[in-house]
Amino acid sequence: MLKDELASKPGPDLSVNLGGLLMKNPVAVASGTFGYGFEYQDYVDPASIGAVIVKGTTLEKRVGNRPPRICETPAGMLNAIGLENPGVNTFISQHLPRLRQHGVTVVANIAGNTVEDYEQTAALIDKQPGVAAIELNISCPNVKQGGLQFGTDPVMVEAVVAAVKAHTRLPVIPKLSPNVTDIVAIARAAQRGGADALAMINTLLGMAIDIKTRRPVLGNIFGGLSGPAIKPVALRMIYQVYREVNLPILGGGGIVSSNDALEFFMAGASAVSVGTGLFVNPGLTAELNLGISQYLAEQGFASVTALVGAAHSQL
Repeated sequence: MLKDELASKPGPDLSVNLGGLLMKNPVAVASGTFGYGFEYQDYVDPASIGAVIVKGTTLEKRVGNRPPRICETPAGMLNAIGLENPGVNTFISQHLPRLRQHGVTVVANIAGNTVEDYEQTAALIDKQPGVAAIELNISCPNVKQGGLQFGTDPVMVEAVVAAVKAHTRLPVIPKLSPNVTDIVAIARAAQRGGADALAMINTLLGMAIDIKTRRPVLGNIFGGLSGPAIKPVALRMIYQVYREVNLPILGGGGIVSSNDALEFFMAGASAVSVGTGLFVNPGLTAELNLGISQYLAEQGFASVTALVGAAHSQL
């Protein structure tokens, strides 16, 4: 009898409201690691994922950087894809209808070289049904400011977030670059611009050298470092921002197990995203949700939100 009662007892609530982005569970897949949602369908139903952040989209088509564009590193990988994508109109006409048809929670990741690029791309996406939020890739060079990355300057961060907010009714989530001296200043700028939530963190800038050819491995020389190697940096930055900025955080950077995800919640993330870990374990999202749910039940927590920022309350 007791066994039947326990079996019928509802489990912990895994749903999350991330600044207006409603997620059925707290695990999203990071942009650039999950394609347009169906590349992994042999392993996971994209509709079962908390949010599918699709491949980065720009106003016009981009061919990306010259190869080699990916290289494995200790505890991670480097990539220098260069935002290869077919452009926003192709995304809207070819990929979005299928995602919409299958009930996928879609977050569009957009990028640009000018504020106007971001505005126009956001305005086009805003008109389409089936998109739940917009993630801003601000780790892009501003061609009108000598190539300085949007995400490294608080003034530019505030400006591009405010500009996008003026062109969409969707939740706007800037993805913060870790390649800065003061992540809190960047997060505050995003908040001033009207961000609904923050995504943290994007990749760290790195490189690799082939000792046989004595040349850089990547065709672009530098690339973005991801994977378990960056997890301590991501946790530290999320911890710092959670203390200073009143915005929900989508945390990511090296998550490959439910224990990793739990650390991110405790540091201050309201939800998590996985990326590089999917290349090793394409069924990772389901495993994370199971592990999170089991931990919550064992510890007596009714919801995942009860864990957010827990590491701060112990001080």
